[in-house]
Order: sequence, then C-alpha cells, then structure tokens
Amino acid sequence: MRFIQLFFRNFLSLMMLLWVTHPVHAEANLWQIWKQPGVQAIMRHATAPGIGDPDNFKLGQCDTQRNLSPQGVEESKALGQKIKESGIKLDNIYSSQWCRCLDTARGLSVANVIELPTLNSFFEERGKSSAQTAGLKEHIAKMDGTQKVLYVTHQVNTTALTGVYPASGEIILFRMNKNQTIEVLGRITP
Repeated sequence: MRFIQLFFRNFLSLMMLLWVTHPVHAEANLWQIWKQPGVQAIMRHATAPGIGDPDNFKLGQCDTQRNLSPQGVEESKALGQKIKESGIKLDNIYSSQWCRCLDTARGLSVANVIELPTLNSFFEERGKSSAQTAGLKEHIAKMDGTQKVLYVTHQVNTTALTGVYPASGEIILFRMNKNQTIEVLGRITP
C-alpha cells in the first residue's frame, strides 16, 4: 500500500511539473504554428469588466456598451507588440462591430481592421449561434490558404466555432479542414 501511495504522489508531482513548465516551452512553438499556411486565429476581446451589455445597448454607440478597461487597452497593445515581434504578418483583422472588439483590434496596430457582422455577439440571442457560426465558417472557407487573418470577437462566438472557452485576450489558433470542421492547434494566453 505504501508503494502505491508513493507512486501516485510522485506521479502527480511529475504531472504538475510538466503542466506548469509545458506552456513556457510551447508558446514559442505556437507563434511558429500560426505562421503555417492555412492556420488562422480567433481571439476574445481584451478585458472588459462585466457580463453582456446594458439594456440600452446600441451598436455603434460605445457609451451604451461594456467597453475595455484600461487594463484591456494595455493588453491589446502588448499583444500587438508580441505579434509584431513574432513575425506574424496579418493581411486583415476581422472584428465584431461591438466597441470592445473594435478597440481590441485597433489597439493591436498590426493590420487593417474590417467589421464583420457574423462576429457580433449572440450572448443575448443564443438562437443566432448556428447561423452566425455557419456564416463565419463560410468566410473562413473562402480564404485561399495564403491569407493570414485574425478574428476578434466574443466568448460565445469563439466557443461556438472552436469548442474552447477563451479568457479575455486569448488567441485560439485553428485550421479549417476540407469538411469544414475546425481543428484547434493551440492557445496563446494573454
């Protein structure tokens, strides 16, 4: 019995060590993965405290929306710097029309920002999930494999596309397979 306890304690210690050290080594590799043909990225907007939007929400009126905090503004700038330093050359950034997403995308300062309504949040209208996700997949499928883009959107949109529940400012690297399934290749955490 003592042997089994020692084995499991040592096994768990080793697993914790691997879990803690793995992301440090993996992050450099993730930037290389992003450079590969056909690999795209989707990210949740930077930190914007709260959940959902106020009842008086109006598209295009930032004062009626949940916006980036000062920390979120700095996160987007820092992430943009990391993207530049890693040598990722983006053709475009496609963004939700919500101000917190547009501010994140513009704050990166790495590519032209284009509003893409299919990236708009459906948090308050979950019934739109399937249609919007299908629209996003159509957009991805139209790319020729040489384009490199970043999608800036919301947690619900990212999760619907990838199955990943992202942190604020987290980037999910993915590839669309021929049958239009999404293969998640990695996560770049803020």
